[in-house]
Amino acid sequence: MENNLNNTWSVLKPLQMVLLGAILLYFGSTLFIPLCYGFLIAMVLYPVCKWLEQHRWPRSLAISAGLLIVFIIFGIIISLLVIEINVLRKELPELLNKAKPSLLQLQHWITSAMGVSVVAQNEWWQQLLHNLSGNTSTILQSIFTATAGGLFTLFLVPVYAALFLYNRETFVRFLTKLTGANHRQQLQIILGETINTYFHFIKGMILVYLIVGILNSIGLLALGIPHAILFGMLTAIMTIIPYVGIFISALLPISIAWITKDSIWYPLGVVAVFSFVQYLEANIIFPKVVATQLKISTWATLVAIVAGGILWGVSGMILFIPFIGILKIVTEHIPQWAALDILLGRTENAKKAINGEKNPALLNKKIQQAVK
Repeated sequence: MENNLNNTWSVLKPLQMVLLGAILLYFGSTLFIPLCYGFLIAMVLYPVCKWLEQHRWPRSLAISAGLLIVFIIFGIIISLLVIEINVLRKELPELLNKAKPSLLQLQHWITSAMGVSVVAQNEWWQQLLHNLSGNTSTILQSIFTATAGGLFTLFLVPVYAALFLYNRETFVRFLTKLTGANHRQQLQIILGETINTYFHFIKGMILVYLIVGILNSIGLLALGIPHAILFGMLTAIMTIIPYVGIFISALLPISIAWITKDSIWYPLGVVAVFSFVQYLEANIIFPKVVATQLKISTWATLVAIVAGGILWGVSGMILFIPFIGILKIVTEHIPQWAALDILLGRTENAKKAINGEKNPALLNKKIQQAVK
């Protein structure tokens, strides 16, 4: 009886920890999301800052240079977004003229197929516009709140990143004190491999955007859309901005297809191409490529994406992937977590964990690399 109770408690205790952790992450999202973004940027910029410091740059100046690179990259992305918006604004009158006969044909098709008269359709649109205008204040308030929260997060992220980089020795000493002197070598290995994991994560993301851009370009070329390669690559780059980026960037090739082609099937074909490529990116390309770089299973990647979306929305879908990679590194060096290591790892890594392979020479090599 006592053994059964002990076994039950050994199962319930990890579940309780997971539940409490999920609650803490959900209600503390305002603190943890910018903190995690700052940590991610700090880990990516660490090799750059370390190289600059080795060439006699002051630490503060090296950190400023690294953050400047990040600002330039995001500035380029925002500039591309503004350029596309301006192009759409210039083409809007021609698009409206082009849309009028197509809308009339669509209304007549709805009348013949569904029996809804044109007058009823117009009344429905007027009622919809009236309802939207009545909720304008609520919509504007929601937009203002979301914008203010986003700007506040954007302000905190570089601040956190700079503090992580500037006080990195303090955080390492804290972790060393927390884990104990007996686990100092394992901690050094984990920290070294964590930086390497983030590097592979960024490399995997770049590869994903490249593959998506090529697939978009092939689809647009097959439809005969002008500047297909340009639009395909721009749309892939703009997917860095979740939801909004793909929507705005897709409007331009859709508009070009509508203006330059005589059939409505071409813009619909553009929509189909982007939708199909986005489906492949979300369900096949991203899990396969990024999971391969991080050496975690596709199953664990999909679970991380879904769990991150539930807890933190889009930010969670972005941040939880590298965190799963870090958790995988930690489980490799903690024997008590071998079962979790098998669950998170890919097939070949799981076989090694099951066999319990220990290579002292490889361990010493990892320690030397981490210390460097």
